[in-house]
Amino acid sequence: MAAMRTPVVLVTGAGGEVGHGLVGRLAGAGHAVITIDVAPLGAEVSCHVRRAFTGSVTDRSLLERILAEFDVRFVFHLAALLSTRAEFTPVAAHEVNVEGTLGLLEFAQHQGASHGEAVTVVYPSSIAVYGLPDLETKTAAGAVAEDAWNVPITMYGCNKLYCELLGRYYAKHYKQLTTDVIRRVDFRCVRFPGVISAATRPSGGTSDYAPEMVHAAARGEPYDCFVRPDTRIPFITMPDAIDALLALAAAPRDRLSRTAYNVRAFSPTAEELAALTVDAFPRAVVRWAADPKRQRIVDSWPADVNDDAARHDWGFSPRYDVRAAFAEYLVPGIRELYRT
Repeated sequence: MAAMRTPVVLVTGAGGEVGHGLVGRLAGAGHAVITIDVAPLGAEVSCHVRRAFTGSVTDRSLLERILAEFDVRFVFHLAALLSTRAEFTPVAAHEVNVEGTLGLLEFAQHQGASHGEAVTVVYPSSIAVYGLPDLETKTAAGAVAEDAWNVPITMYGCNKLYCELLGRYYAKHYKQLTTDVIRRVDFRCVRFPGVISAATRPSGGTSDYAPEMVHAAARGEPYDCFVRPDTRIPFITMPDAIDALLALAAAPRDRLSRTAYNVRAFSPTAEELAALTVDAFPRAVVRWAADPKRQRIVDSWPADVNDDAARHDWGFSPRYDVRAAFAEYLVPGIRELYRT
């Protein structure tokens, strides 16, 4: 039966910011890609896709259809209800972020059993899994390692941390009291900082103050930044984020010492980001209008993270520092976005 099905890579949430870049990279490398998204894909993504399913990752019948028709060897599980929306709709966030992920892990276990090999599930997690109690602690903590301060204060962070643990369970401890079970999930997680994209417009995420100020400058509009000038968290550009997902997916299993890895590229203050924006767009106006509730969330995230494990185990090495990110990627890309 497995020999009759088409071998593919499954990408959930393919219409989102990460999916826009990832699907094209996978197709360009010769992979047959199928997708799941709650909305029809735009032409810029669908042109790279073998089959696009419109529906929710929580739809078990949809996953059963895919299981019957395709031989899935890799899953990139991008579908999620993001941080800001999750705070307004925590129950919906749990359903999508947790129940959807649990369903995908069960799906991967069944897929692996059907063709006799482990299915690699690559999962983007978030800096939101951290929760530092105050600025003094944040400053003293420095670059935080994966297993420290895992006490998130947001629904999104709780969802992501729990799903990291679910993935670890499926990969290492699934049905551990059963004598004849063979674990068929190879779970690998990239814990992203703020991700900055030049190819898509910001979607209102809690770390989106960085891209929002550049997009506003490109449109010739003033920007009211919702965090303080001294706010500091780590970031990564979208190309480096996609490189990280693909590199972790391709890494030999025996090189990996953990299931969840921090990555980061640079860690500027909001004021430093504003200065770079004004350098690129001299007429740009960035005003400071901190929102106390959103500020509290950002203040609970580390000023930086330690990504030594990713660099050692699978060779993570971002292309862009903060100046190169602006000069070579963000500014030219965003200018072109608003030129069309």
